[in-house]
Amino acid sequence: MTTELHDEQTLAFRDLSPDRVLNAVESHGYRCDGQLLPLNSYENRVYRIGLEDGSFIISKFYRPHRWSDEAIGEEHAFSWQLADAEIPIVPPIRNDGGDTLLQLGVHRFALFPYHGGRAPDFDNLEQIEQLGRFLGRLHAVGSVENFQHRPALDIDTFGESAYRFVLDTHFIPIELELPYRSLVEDLLKQVRWCYERAGEVELIRLHGDCHGGNILWTDDGPHIVDLDDTRHAPAVQDMWMFLSGERADQTQCLDALLEGYSVFRQFDARQLHLIEALRTLRLIHYYSWIAQRWDDPAFPRAYPWFNTQRCWEQHILDLREQAALMNEPPLEWHG
Repeated sequence: MTTELHDEQTLAFRDLSPDRVLNAVESHGYRCDGQLLPLNSYENRVYRIGLEDGSFIISKFYRPHRWSDEAIGEEHAFSWQLADAEIPIVPPIRNDGGDTLLQLGVHRFALFPYHGGRAPDFDNLEQIEQLGRFLGRLHAVGSVENFQHRPALDIDTFGESAYRFVLDTHFIPIELELPYRSLVEDLLKQVRWCYERAGEVELIRLHGDCHGGNILWTDDGPHIVDLDDTRHAPAVQDMWMFLSGERADQTQCLDALLEGYSVFRQFDARQLHLIEALRTLRLIHYYSWIAQRWDDPAFPRAYPWFNTQRCWEQHILDLREQAALMNEPPLEWHG
């Protein structure tokens, strides 16, 4: 099965060697000490590089054909808008010419300062409220203008296109194709009903993939990394991934999150109708994303459980749970 293009850029990306990474960093004036640690990223190639002065720098090599130069430029510009507004984020480093998207041969890459931190404690409601204030500030900046080259998170791209790719490329075992197709088609009808119940909701520039792995906590509070998935979406897209457990637990976390968020930006409670719809779209899209990248050797190594009978049976079970959850009343917030 061919899932990605096999051109010079893609092959060079897959064969990206430590020497090429270090050469790219040193071509911009940095002196590397030879330390190179791959970080937990598969869509792009991200490394922590040791420098001769004892510090570190992060290098991010962009996967070919995913984003245009203009779309990456918008990601970087948004990062700097947030940083200029004193919102804790790690923007790309500007070179002497003011550029953030760099090139070496066929490779596009960016460099970032290294910032440490730990994952948030989602059982600590004070931290959750502080995280809400952080997101409120981020969304306040994100709402002032729109992207021109980056898409919206919508039902067509994260739902329709995603599940059709799985079927068209025959990733799913043939005996599961019919139950998968009929289930996802029904789910997407439910997703549309959730959107209809929510009504017209504002789409803003936001993080887009805001989970615990992209939030680093220090004694000064949270800072955010990796805006690679930034796009237009409802504000609740940056919130629902922090909600887990029983309904009472989710409600308690939501209350703390929105208590902080509302200090800086008004939240439209109609968006609560979208939480399980967005969770469903992410599930459908996630499996399609792995399937689309399966020709990249990094993916079979990272996801050895994928593309097995058991994997797809479990995926169908998880999607059936979402069907039930979308039929339940949305979480309540009395802000």
